[in-house]
Amino acid sequence: MTAIPSRAIHIAQHGGPEQLQLVHVTVGEPGPGEVRMRHHAVGLNFIDVYQRTGLYPQQLPVQLGMEAAGVVEAVGAGVTHLKAGDRAAYASNPPGAYCEVRVLPAKCVCKLPDAISFETGAAMMLKGLTAQYLLKRTLPQGGLNPGDFVLFHAAAGGVGLIACQWAKALGLRLIGTAGSDAKCALALANGAEFAINYAADDFATRVKEITGGKGVKVVYDSVGKDTWDQSLDCLAPFGLMASFGNASGPVAPFAPGMLGAKGSIYVTRQTLFTHIATREATQAMADDLFAVVQSGAVKIHIAQRYTLENVQQAHKDLEARQTTGCTILTL
Repeated sequence: MTAIPSRAIHIAQHGGPEQLQLVHVTVGEPGPGEVRMRHHAVGLNFIDVYQRTGLYPQQLPVQLGMEAAGVVEAVGAGVTHLKAGDRAAYASNPPGAYCEVRVLPAKCVCKLPDAISFETGAAMMLKGLTAQYLLKRTLPQGGLNPGDFVLFHAAAGGVGLIACQWAKALGLRLIGTAGSDAKCALALANGAEFAINYAADDFATRVKEITGGKGVKVVYDSVGKDTWDQSLDCLAPFGLMASFGNASGPVAPFAPGMLGAKGSIYVTRQTLFTHIATREATQAMADDLFAVVQSGAVKIHIAQRYTLENVQQAHKDLEARQTTGCTILTL
């Protein structure tokens, strides 16, 4: 039995960044439907924070991390789309990407085109696939068409900057929100038609002004508690409120009757892992992402790099909203 040494980041209990501890582990051979990968770079995401704090409880101890890129070292029985030596990238459950080497399910691992670097691959898989399912699969009644207004919160974050660019390529009129003027400028530079500093302005009022009082067809919201109520007021009749995160905390319970009073609007809570539950769906979404990145229509902005040993600081900066674009851990 092969036993390959690897550095990894584990948590033994839920809590703050101090729970992230560097450990030394050994990694064996992949089983049926699995691959063993040696990472070149690892992506950092807010879901990692949710899992660390216990908002999304994990069976402890657990190795965190949901996306990475590197080289396939070995494949298990039944794996036909990958072979040893392939460049690859993934966003995948269960967590475990914060490491040098790991074994994981092969279904969510995709060959990485030669034109896309390991760092870009690690930075873009979870965030880029999230932008893909939001803009292409999480749609209001009648779909989205060129010229339609959409509202995207946290537009200067990793998912947000990808979505700004992709929405522009699709002809959508994206209104982004962010927590500072500098972040608003970043969203505008990446394709948002309008940007609102929600720390200084009432974004619901501004959205109504921008849309001539009509509202937007869809709100994409990863912020949660702090933006929820006003976001509902931004929607046109029959509009869609698409929640996909809780950066400011979980949304409080609400009475369904309010949705009728606000224009017969729809509410959905989406997760990436429902969309990439099959090998076929994962590959189709990844192909779409790879194509738009290779075309140049979407550029992946890696604004922060931390070593694996400095992951505690990375989490502190992410939670303090000190980061923009994508963040990676280097190995």
